[in-house]
Amino acid sequence: MPRRRAVTLAVSGTLLAGFAAGALFQPVPYAELTPGPTFNVLGSQDGTPLITITGTKTYPTTGELRMVTVGVSEESYQMPLGEAMAGWLSSDTAIVPKETIYPAGQTQQQSDAQNTQEMTDSQDSAVTAALAALDIKPTGSEVVVASVTDGGPAAGKLQAGDVIREVDGTAITTGGQTGMDQVTAAIKKVTPGAQVTFVISRDGKQQTVTTGTENSSGKAEVGISIESENVFPFSVSIQLDNVGGPSAGMMFALGIIDKLTSTNLTGGRIVAGTGTIDANGQVGAIGGIQMKTIGARDAGATVFLAPASNCAEAKANQPAGLELVKVNTLDDALNALADVREGKTPPLC
Repeated sequence: MPRRRAVTLAVSGTLLAGFAAGALFQPVPYAELTPGPTFNVLGSQDGTPLITITGTKTYPTTGELRMVTVGVSEESYQMPLGEAMAGWLSSDTAIVPKETIYPAGQTQQQSDAQNTQEMTDSQDSAVTAALAALDIKPTGSEVVVASVTDGGPAAGKLQAGDVIREVDGTAITTGGQTGMDQVTAAIKKVTPGAQVTFVISRDGKQQTVTTGTENSSGKAEVGISIESENVFPFSVSIQLDNVGGPSAGMMFALGIIDKLTSTNLTGGRIVAGTGTIDANGQVGAIGGIQMKTIGARDAGATVFLAPASNCAEAKANQPAGLELVKVNTLDDALNALADVREGKTPPLC
C-alpha cells in the first residue's frame, strides 16, 4: 500500500474514533431511574414514626411493610449519550425520555411541589381507606393547606398540613367544597397587597399567622393550595420527609390497619409493595415498578404486593427470590397477606 494512502487511512480512522468518542459525551434528552430507598411504614425515620395514631388503642407489630421508591436524575442534569447507552444495557437502571418525568415547561421546583401534593393526597386516601376497611367512619371534614408556593406571600408562614380554622375573622367550620369555597372567598375579600390573618391548627396547637397577599387578576392570593381532609374519632398522622408521589398509598393503608388490629399482617416477614389508593380502597398503577422490585429485593423482601395493572411489567424483570402478588384492592392485599401468614400461595402476577 502506498505510504500516502496508509497515512490517509490512519488519520481518517483516528478522526472517526475521535468523533465517536466525542459523541458519547453529547447530552441527550433522557432521565435515569434507579432503585430508591425503601421505608418500613411500621417503623421510624430519624426517630420519628412514619405512622402515628393517638386517641385509640394500638397494637405492637412484627415484621416489616416496606414502601419502595425510585431515584430520578434531576431535571437540570444533561445526560451524556454514553451514560444513556450504559443504562440501556443495565438491568438495574432504566433510561426514559426526560419529558415523561419532567413535562415540557415544568421546572424541578414545580415537579417537586406536584409530588408533595400527590403524597399528601395519597396519605389522606390511605387513612380513609384503612379506617373504612375497619368500619370506622369519618365524623366530619376540615380544610387544610395542601402546598405553599415557594417565594409566595405565605412562604415561611403557612405550611402544608396546617388546618385552617379562620380567615380574617371568617370561621371555617367544615371541610368539603363548602369549606374550601369559604377560605377562597375570605382571601379574595382582602385588597391585593394587604395583610390577611389565618387562625390555624398545626401539630395539634392553635396559632395565628399573618401573611401578605399578591394581586392575581385583580383578586388577592396568598400562594397556597388547599384541600379537604376527613376527620375521624382519633388522630392518624403520616410523616415521611423528602419523598413525594402517590405510590405509597396502599402500604400506608396496610400499616395503619396493622397498628389498629391485633393481627400481625406480615406474620413477621419482610413484605414490600407499591400502589396508589383511593378512599374506596381501589389500588392503582404506578411508575418505575421494575426499579421498585429491585429495591424491595435489596431490602430483604420476599413478597411484593403489586398493582394488577403493573404485573406484566414487573414480571419482565422479576428479581430472583421475590414473589410478585397481584392486587386490585386493599381487600386483595389483606387477603394475600393472610395467605402468606398461613403458608398458602396468594394470587400471583
